[in-house]
Amino acid sequence: MRGGPGQLLGGRYRLTDRPEPLCARAVDERTGESVLLRALELPALLTTGQDPEGEASAQADRLVRRVAAVGSAAPTGHPRLLRGVGAFVDGDLLWTVEERPAGLTVAELLAAGPVTPYRAAEAAADLTGALRALHGAGLTHGNLTAESVLVCEDGAVMLGGLLAGVAQEALAEELGGPGGRRRYDVRAVLVGPVAERWPLDGGPAGDCWALGVLLHRLVTGRSPYPEGGVPELVTAVRDGRREHSAACGPLGPLVERLLQPDPVRRPTAEEMRLELAALLAGAPEPMDEERVAGAVTLKPEAPLVPVRPRRGRRGGRGAGDVRGRAGAAAGHGPDGRSGGGPGERPGGGLGGGPGDRAKPPRIPPALLGPLLVGAVFLLLALGVAAVVLFAG
Repeated sequence: MRGGPGQLLGGRYRLTDRPEPLCARAVDERTGESVLLRALELPALLTTGQDPEGEASAQADRLVRRVAAVGSAAPTGHPRLLRGVGAFVDGDLLWTVEERPAGLTVAELLAAGPVTPYRAAEAAADLTGALRALHGAGLTHGNLTAESVLVCEDGAVMLGGLLAGVAQEALAEELGGPGGRRRYDVRAVLVGPVAERWPLDGGPAGDCWALGVLLHRLVTGRSPYPEGGVPELVTAVRDGRREHSAACGPLGPLVERLLQPDPVRRPTAEEMRLELAALLAGAPEPMDEERVAGAVTLKPEAPLVPVRPRRGRRGGRGAGDVRGRAGAAAGHGPDGRSGGGPGERPGGGLGGGPGDRAKPPRIPPALLGPLLVGAVFLLLALGVAAVVLFAG
């Protein structure tokens, strides 16, 4: 895609930076909000050599209508769902538009390393809320990936990518038919070897399976299935050939059930919500988390999923207050500076460093009384001996 800041797309979206391939940030001039534009390349059949009122125009219109219909049916105002604004065709590109607050995608965060199971559980709790809202509205997301999950600056984890996923599926069906080899080939090109996009089944159960894959990726930094290519990936998913979920530590049992090939055996979004709440209620403090996580470790320099604080944790802390508590565990005060809080000595730890400990007394207090009595008797004996000596 060519263009740059200031370019107007769709008659209302003003680009704010130099666009990436098939992706651009913009401002909606009608509402003033920041949006993310994602594009799909339409084949020449749809855009050239056709009468504007002919087949190509009708196909493009169908794609836009399908995307718009899902956007209209999606819940509005949900705090964990990024709102889909709409879709339009510009030249040979089909664009989808989605609100985009400031933040980073999970894919961007994972570029610096995985997170611990409890951080992943905090993110999952937000995502299950988004899935519950979609499934309750009779919709399937179908595009729950590290690229479509946004971690906002305030810590909220939000699910996006709904309209982009609908556009891909609609184009694959438009070009390849409702099923069969041709649709598979088109979809393989559009989606690529991304494990979350290739469940054995669709619907809400497919979304829950995708969340299981994403949780495994969050904690381990890799997919549980091989992603060398679409054929290899699809075969592994079909055969159940994957890494065991024990690598996910305390989150492993949930991930294992989410990745069951039988959709009936997978927990629903509501069941996940309850299980995640119980897991987070018993989460250890940050200084103990690495030990509890088993094989999963948290390096001090590794990025954390900045999930916002939640209410209801013991001691008044939120389950998501990970950054402040992690800093305290590393010997930083609540304001992020080195040194302890009230009652803590410099050097970290509630008891201070080894050099700050008070030296124990050389004579235990319990022995002082007997020692004094013994000393008195010794002096009396010496006095008697001296008298006898001089008198004799």
